[in-house]
Amino acid sequence: MEEKIKPWINLYLDDKHNLKTKLEYIQKEKNINRVCKKLHVKENSRINQYIEYMKENNIYCIPITSKEYPEKLKMLKYPPIMLYAKGNINILLENRMIGVIGSRECTNYGKEIAIKIGKFLAKNNIHVVSGLAIGIDSYSHIGCIKENSINKNSGKTIAVIGNGLDNIYPYQNQNIAEEIIKNNGCIISEYIVGTKPLKENFPARNRIISALSNKLIVVEAKSQKSGTMITVDFSLNLGKDVLVVPGNINSKYSSGTNMLIKEGAKIVTSLEDILEDDY
Repeated sequence: MEEKIKPWINLYLDDKHNLKTKLEYIQKEKNINRVCKKLHVKENSRINQYIEYMKENNIYCIPITSKEYPEKLKMLKYPPIMLYAKGNINILLENRMIGVIGSRECTNYGKEIAIKIGKFLAKNNIHVVSGLAIGIDSYSHIGCIKENSINKNSGKTIAVIGNGLDNIYPYQNQNIAEEIIKNNGCIISEYIVGTKPLKENFPARNRIISALSNKLIVVEAKSQKSGTMITVDFSLNLGKDVLVVPGNINSKYSSGTNMLIKEGAKIVTSLEDILEDDY
């Protein structure tokens, strides 16, 4: 298995070619060894250290050609050539997934709603996809975990992060990450261990949340330039429905969400609205 993964990691680590070029060669050649040969990819000096660390820490490597790779990610213009994952990777292949996102700085109202939505989705055997960020993301994960604690057959939660799986960012959410794994959920990243949580990684992370989710729920968002709105744009471009929880018109934390409603997004006035026309 290690020998099969080595060329994929070497290709991932190669900095002479961009993702577009790598994907084109994967599509054309069909064989990873031929791809590496054609692109003159050399073995990375740290390849054995990476593999040993991931093996010791139960981190899966899922190449784009693997049967464990989610087909939904292939909807993206430039899908990750490799996913790194911890936990229950089987749920990545299931269809019942809804993304729940929102502001890092959220109100008590937003917190309460995010937890309720997470619990409701899990209770209806739907997996909750979010980004493990402080705020709405965290509370949606927590809501799902709360339901998992009383019903092991409920939907699980999938956290998509913007750095390597050797380090949980933000560090305050380490306990949530542990509970996700403990409750048969999954944490994934397109970044190899050792990758820092760089600012530019998070918009890329958001496209994965959008692709995995059948629809997207926005609880609170402050502005058009926020990470939440970037995820909304990815979802709309992929043809996904965007549902929005309305907020106080006097609150800056609701300016983005209320704007989405004004522009035609579906409004959520009860939890049952989330499942309307679906499931």
